[in-house]
Amino acid sequence: MNLLRALVTVSGFTLISRILGYARDFVIARAFGAGLFTDAFFVAFRIPNLLRRLFAEGAFSQAFVPVLAEHKNRTSPEETRVLIDGVATVLFLALALAAVLGVAFSPFIVYISAPGFAADPAKFELTVTMLRICFPYIAFISLTALAAGIFNTWNRFAIPAITPVLLNVSFIVAALFFADRFNPPVLALAWAVFFGGVLQLAFQIPFLVKMGLLPRWRFDWSHPGVRRVLKIMAPATFGVSVAQISLLINTIFASYLPTGSVSWLYYADRLMELPAGMLGVALGTILLPSLSKYHADANRGEYARLLDWGLRVTVLLAVPSAVALAVIALPLVSTLFQYGRFGVDDAWMTCRALEAYSIGLIGMILVKILAPGFYARQNVKTPVKIGILTLLATQAMNLVFVRLFQHAGLALAIGLGACLNAGLLYFYLRRDGIYTPQAGWPLFVLKVAASVGFMAVVLFTAMGEASWWLRASWQLKLPAVLGLVVLGAAIYAASLAAFGFRPRDFSRRGAA
Repeated sequence: MNLLRALVTVSGFTLISRILGYARDFVIARAFGAGLFTDAFFVAFRIPNLLRRLFAEGAFSQAFVPVLAEHKNRTSPEETRVLIDGVATVLFLALALAAVLGVAFSPFIVYISAPGFAADPAKFELTVTMLRICFPYIAFISLTALAAGIFNTWNRFAIPAITPVLLNVSFIVAALFFADRFNPPVLALAWAVFFGGVLQLAFQIPFLVKMGLLPRWRFDWSHPGVRRVLKIMAPATFGVSVAQISLLINTIFASYLPTGSVSWLYYADRLMELPAGMLGVALGTILLPSLSKYHADANRGEYARLLDWGLRVTVLLAVPSAVALAVIALPLVSTLFQYGRFGVDDAWMTCRALEAYSIGLIGMILVKILAPGFYARQNVKTPVKIGILTLLATQAMNLVFVRLFQHAGLALAIGLGACLNAGLLYFYLRRDGIYTPQAGWPLFVLKVAASVGFMAVVLFTAMGEASWWLRASWQLKLPAVLGLVVLGAAIYAASLAAFGFRPRDFSRRGAA
């Protein structure tokens, strides 16, 4: 399996999903703007979405895939099926209970996660109503993550990569065709979350059947593989999900800030998620099964070389993405969101949050690469300790930055916290002898830095005055911002080529 080709496949499908995601956010921003209704929905959606990232795509995947890969490589197909069945059954029961409890305790959850909303009874009640509609999503999407773990272990990366498209389609259809049937119309978005989760799970089932791996009911709490997954999963929540916990805590802070703050942070976060998803999530997805296989085979050399490859690809692609987000933040925000009820002030406020987020983008992506270096070895203690320290440091920065920069300070704290997390993960990988950098790093970094600097100067010069972006029509802004993106990519690629970089230099085969 060629990992570079797998990365292109996963990133390509992720790009399709993100483009549809921006289309959905464009529709939401145009229809609802950034105010009471969107603040209420984004809080209601953020809670089950956070739980998805914490337990489904985060801790569960990091715990399940290494154990599943080990069973696949060392035991019989039937024993592997027993593990899948056992994990799926326990997960289903836990999710059913979580969904019921979430619906029942929605008022308490909203009060804890957005206490500032309690001052506005109408806003608070609307958030509770939408959370009750959205909460079962955690059950559907977590089972979808279980299926994705199976596909990724069998190197079937395309299926789980394209699945998130269905949630975005659900949002767009609900906002365009069903909003006027609800009172208030924003309730249509909550139902879009519910049915988007159903669609994503249903889409995976035929492929599992074809592979002969559709889970069957098998409650076996004592199965050693099931117990190992649960043992790893509990503490792993902190190891890979510090940024998500920080986002939830940021919602608490933002609920006390001026109306619109939650929405401004949401729209900025959506833009940041494009490179984070295409690079961090995609790289982490394709690296974990191969790292787990090398660990099972006790192949320390290939383990370290694969981590080195992942870090080089991250630096090569994440650094220019972060710089480009900061330089052309206003053109991006204005083009994608500044329509209808989303005004000029909303564009500037979202732009400030995006610039702050971009400072920590490289750290957010590196965490997705470095954390699997521990989880593939089923080492949960080290990233958990680092995660707890990072969480405490992030909240300390929140207390300082929110006074200085309002909502943008919350974004800055998350970014700097992610950089701290990545730095500590890297330090312990080096200290424990798990990772040793390959030759050529200083010259590699110097060439990338020079190329990124050249790209930044060209983009800053080419984008023109801010006033044009704030008053131009979308028919003018859309081709203009696409031109900036293409120009930046072309300048960066040409500069790398002039320094001698070639795509074949980053070709790498994963574990069979």
